[in-house]
Amino acid sequence: MRTVLTAIAFVIALSGQARAGGMLVAHTESPTLTNWTGCYGGGHLGGAWGTSDKWIPRTPGGAFEGVSLGGHDTDGFIGGVQAGCDVQLSNGIVLGIGGDYGWTDADGTHPSARETGVFYHSETEGLGALTGRLGYGFGDVLLYVEGGVAWERVSYAASTTQIGTAYRATDTRDGWTLGGGGEYAITEHVSAFVEYAHYDFGTDRITLDPQYSFLPTAFVDIDDTANVVRAGLNLRFGGWW
Repeated sequence: MRTVLTAIAFVIALSGQARAGGMLVAHTESPTLTNWTGCYGGGHLGGAWGTSDKWIPRTPGGAFEGVSLGGHDTDGFIGGVQAGCDVQLSNGIVLGIGGDYGWTDADGTHPSARETGVFYHSETEGLGALTGRLGYGFGDVLLYVEGGVAWERVSYAASTTQIGTAYRATDTRDGWTLGGGGEYAITEHVSAFVEYAHYDFGTDRITLDPQYSFLPTAFVDIDDTANVVRAGLNLRFGGWW
């Protein structure tokens, strides 16, 4: 939560500089926004958290096959970029499409629910999405919901107190995302936003590569979810500002 508040404070500070510094604006008065039609690109900062659940072994003939070995929560920082385009209709409704990608270090670890001295770890390295947007423009303020397809880049590991890291895996998983937020026009071409997004990647079978020659390849079903709160800035162009 501290990461999220820091990111929001960062955006507010930049907003104040944009109003007072005179470098990003042609005038000091708040712009009158005709509509939100146009395209944009920018960056964001925030916090990410989620779950890496179930961890059900599926190795044929292996120990505890089909039995959950537990799960853990993940959390960390996220920072990334976004771009898209919006069209505002005559009745104030805003339709849009956009994409974003964030680099994150959200991770977590749990001890096995069935084994002694065994630990399971995951770290999300990136979250991406391609979403549609439905919103309503209140002059300089845009409120919206959005949803679409999502991807995550995540690494997994299993370790023991006797031999250290025994298995590793890295996978790119697909799923869906749903969220919403609000955006404010700071100047004629700069806007700030705060939004929340939930990601669900379902249950996927992961192939764990052994780190020692005497270990067999292992398989495990893992259920992943993620949540992100982010704040950012967009540079807007095109449309009627």
